[in-house]
Amino acid sequence: MHHSRLACLAIDCQTDDLDREAAFWGAALGMAVRPRSPEEGEENYRDLEEAEGQPIVLLQKVTHPSRVHLDIEADDIEAEVKRLEALGAKRVAQVRTWWVMEAPSGHRFCVVKPQRADFPKGANSWP
Repeated sequence: MHHSRLACLAIDCQTDDLDREAAFWGAALGMAVRPRSPEEGEENYRDLEEAEGQPIVLLQKVTHPSRVHLDIEADDIEAEVKRLEALGAKRVAQVRTWWVMEAPSGHRFCVVKPQRADFPKGANSWP
């Protein structure tokens, strides 16, 4: 058995100024921009402060056209990916520890390890 739930709304930004985009989305959504660690690779991400129990809102700098995608958090990524494949999704690419997937509609989304401290509260249980 494994668990999964909606973790994150990711705002993909094709931009040269991710801080400007984060400031806009933070103001638009009424959420403060949370600083990220200066580790390599982290410069392409910004987090917005989420309210307790709400999905994470993440901005990431990308080279493809700007769009929004969902992240599904799971305590067993491979089991969740296989479950979603059985529903018609396809694996697109593995990135670090997560999978980029494509829904039958063509929408991209990711399956990631748990992102919020209260996981698996409110998550679905799958056999």
